[in-house]
Amino acid sequence: MKSRIRFPPVQSLLRNGSSEVETFRHIVKRRSRQTNGLQYVRLHMQSVSGSQYFRVSPGLESARRCSRMSALSSKPSLRHSVSEWLSNNQQLAATAQHERRVSHEVRQEGRTLRNETHCKTVWDEGDTSRRLSDRIWDVSRWRDVLEICAQKMDEEMEALTLSKERSELALAATSVPLEVANECLTLREGRRGYELVGDPVEAQLKQEAELIEGVQQRLQRSVDQAFEQLGVLQEVRHQLTSDLQNKMEALDIDTSCLSLTIKSPSISLKTNPTRIPSGSSSPQQWAQFSQYNVARAQEAVHVSQQMRENMSLGRAQVQNELEAQRRATEFALRKRKHHEEQARDELQWQIKTTEDEMAAMEGDIRGLDADLQAKTASLKLAHTRLEARTRRSGVDLCRDEVQHGLVAEVQQLEATIQALKQKLSDAQLSLQKMTLHRGRMRQDLSRKQEALSLEERSMQCRTRITSQSGSDRSAVPLVPLVNSSGRSNLQLLAL
Repeated sequence: MKSRIRFPPVQSLLRNGSSEVETFRHIVKRRSRQTNGLQYVRLHMQSVSGSQYFRVSPGLESARRCSRMSALSSKPSLRHSVSEWLSNNQQLAATAQHERRVSHEVRQEGRTLRNETHCKTVWDEGDTSRRLSDRIWDVSRWRDVLEICAQKMDEEMEALTLSKERSELALAATSVPLEVANECLTLREGRRGYELVGDPVEAQLKQEAELIEGVQQRLQRSVDQAFEQLGVLQEVRHQLTSDLQNKMEALDIDTSCLSLTIKSPSISLKTNPTRIPSGSSSPQQWAQFSQYNVARAQEAVHVSQQMRENMSLGRAQVQNELEAQRRATEFALRKRKHHEEQARDELQWQIKTTEDEMAAMEGDIRGLDADLQAKTASLKLAHTRLEARTRRSGVDLCRDEVQHGLVAEVQQLEATIQALKQKLSDAQLSLQKMTLHRGRMRQDLSRKQEALSLEERSMQCRTRITSQSGSDRSAVPLVPLVNSSGRSNLQLLAL
């Protein structure tokens, strides 16, 4: 009789866990042995319609019958329990209650938001209009300040232009004294070597040239500064005009914005209106910019007024400075000429004394050379005797007193010759140095004579220029000067 294998329900195995699956596998394997003895049953797990079940597939006919029985006993669908059904109903009810509560909260928040945003919008519109009014007042105030500054700058530019023209006339009268100083400096630049020295004459001439150039430079600098200051005034006025124009444009725009309402036909939505345009500035930067322009304009006007005063005073100081410097330069020239004459006489005496010493040195060199030749002959004699006595033979090749005397004589002669050569070399070197130094002294004497000649020419030139400058000063016209207040009550010599 064939025995049947009874399998436990698959759902109970799945619910109980892997331990019952192992038990089921053991049961199948044991009962299969009881049925066929030598056959084994393998356990497979498959998925059917989302649920799982076990299928036993034996290798022989009995295993196939067991498989058909297990397939008939398994169910394709999963059943829910009553507790699961109740839990699902409770969850649906709780979710519905939660969603109704959330909807109520959203409706209340929406009403609150509408009220708050309406109040905020009305307040923001009023605040923006007030800020526009304040801004228009600020811009109008700065516009008035800029207009006043521009008017003052126009007046100062006219006064500075007049003062610059007067300085240019005074500058034209300084050309003759400058030519005199430059001519004297050019003559003294012909000195050579150590005669090209920064002596008091050089200092006085340079000081005179610097004074004349300084006078001319001061006048030219005042003219240049006036020209530059005019440029600065024009630039500042241009900046003021540009700032003033921007203020007027800003006033027009802000006034137009203040007149707009929500019923204006020209309003519309714009693309990204909250963007920050490139080149935007902060209120502090805006105020600082106008303050800087006004301060710069006031400073430029003050500098221009001070400049006009300095130009008037500078034209009055030129004449006395030139006269005092001319006298100091001529005194230094006379003193320098006297010193150069003394130096020339001293150098001529030094050359004569050096030539006498050179003649004496040449005689001593000839004596040293003669002694050196004589000592060389004595050394040759001693060498010859020593060499001849080396040819003695036997016991007669003795280091006797003669041998010691000859050796001592040779050593003494060699030391004497060496000393004579050294002294002769020193004498020749000294003679060579004196010869070179005499050449330098002769060159220096030539330079001193040239420098003395240049000093005399400079003095003659200055005498001519002094008389010419005296005649020129008698014909210098008067130039009216205007001070910073505009009163032309000063008249000074134009230089």
